[in-house]
Amino acid sequence: MVPLLLVLLLALILFGAGFAVKVLWWIAIAVLVVWLLGFVMRSTNAGGGRGRWYRW
Repeated sequence: MVPLLLVLLLALILFGAGFAVKVLWWIAIAVLVVWLLGFVMRSTNAGGGRGRWYRW
């Protein structure tokens, strides 16, 4: 009975890790899209040139 419970627990942990990794991939893609949109649609400064795309 104990080996069966260990196998089921291992399967549950691996399924949970796979789901978490999939969610993290979607979050990374969303952040990349937002960053690219910010890079493309950055505002111009008073001189008509492009501003810096970073904050520091």
